[in-house]
Amino acid sequence: MQSGGSSLRKRLFQIIFESDTPKAKAFDIVLITLILVSVATVFLDSVPGLHERFGEIFYVVEWGFTLIFTLELALRLYCLDRPLRYLRSFYGILDLLAILPTWLALFIPGAQSLLVVRVLRVLRVFRVLRLMEFVGEGRMLVEALQRSQRKILLFLTTILLIITIFGSVIYMIEPPEAGFTSMPRAMYWAVVTLTTVGYGDIAPVTPLGQFISAFMMILGYSIIAVPTGVFSAEVIRSIQRERYSEEACPGCGREGHERDAKYCRFCGSWLNEETQDPNAPDDDETEAEPPEAHDKGD
Repeated sequence: MQSGGSSLRKRLFQIIFESDTPKAKAFDIVLITLILVSVATVFLDSVPGLHERFGEIFYVVEWGFTLIFTLELALRLYCLDRPLRYLRSFYGILDLLAILPTWLALFIPGAQSLLVVRVLRVLRVFRVLRLMEFVGEGRMLVEALQRSQRKILLFLTTILLIITIFGSVIYMIEPPEAGFTSMPRAMYWAVVTLTTVGYGDIAPVTPLGQFISAFMMILGYSIIAVPTGVFSAEVIRSIQRERYSEEACPGCGREGHERDAKYCRFCGSWLNEETQDPNAPDDDETEAEPPEAHDKGD
């Protein structure tokens, strides 16, 4: 028979960590609402006019939220058999970061400005609204990015070489009065020009420098789609790998079938070699053999 303490821990665990009961859903919705209101309070407190008028109120409200979130974290740890493992998890770190800035503000002035990290705790809405399948989609994008990291790294290396070369050239061509007072300054201009941002704080004044600037802007438009194309190709491959199987048809040997396909879309053969085709005739249903011919007597 369960003791009162273990029974309480079980009930709290079902309310705090699960979302399949009305109480658990209500807890998650209230928690997310408190998080959003807390973040809004931090933003409002950063406005000078509001801080002068309601600074004390914001201070009291913020400490109220901090105490609530501290109690919530304590209850989470109380419900678990291994609380330290939870603190090392993704959500555990977010819960800890949500309360640390206010407590650190007692010793480090201004640390409470880091409270905006509380908005990350809204990620719990994925669990509340049953949106965990989107986490799988996000994992697919991360895997596609990892597979294309070498190509993207090569692209970034090429961009750095272009920036270094053109920055050095423009530094030698343009006078210091135009703003090109150092190599880092010239490389900053090369980055702004190649990315076609064009802040206009530094601009070449010589005809050759303006020609190089125009060439770099056209070059930027030409290569800006390269990393997007590389990443998109990997995403398409990931989708194809999830949707299509690499298993070859035992009849015609062709690939490209959907994972839930049972028959080959090219020749109609049964794809699963480990099981029998339910529509195939049974082995015992064979045609009767013709009677052997007997030699006729004279």
